[in-house]
Amino acid sequence: MNTLKYQSTNTPKSIFLIDDDIIFTFLTTKMMSKNPLVGEINVFGNGLDVYNFIKANTANTELLPDIILLDLNMPIMDGWQFLEHYAMLLPKINKKIEIYILSSSIFIKDVAKAKDVIIVSDYLIKPLKMNQLKVILDN
Repeated sequence: MNTLKYQSTNTPKSIFLIDDDIIFTFLTTKMMSKNPLVGEINVFGNGLDVYNFIKANTANTELLPDIILLDLNMPIMDGWQFLEHYAMLLPKINKKIEIYILSSSIFIKDVAKAKDVIIVSDYLIKPLKMNQLKVILDN
């Protein structure tokens, strides 16, 4: 798992927020929209919906996000299942997408498991803080 590093950029980033908690997604999108480095924000309520979107648009990189903020506990397809399926799509995706797990889980086994997944950039505990968002966007 990579440590968050600070590097300035002026390019707005598109973000996919994958979480089934409506209140959390509302508050998080409000907070993110205040940052000028945040471009488009798309919210998905489960991993299957975003997996299907990415699979249908692998050739159209403009529609794909720069950053994915992924919850672990969701209905239909949880975060772990999404990561497994997404990894199979990677050879078809011509865009670097940073994936951050954003979870309320503080279980050591979840953090350790995330460290073993090479496509995960970092594991963050909810709620997302403005300084964490800034570091993510500046990477």
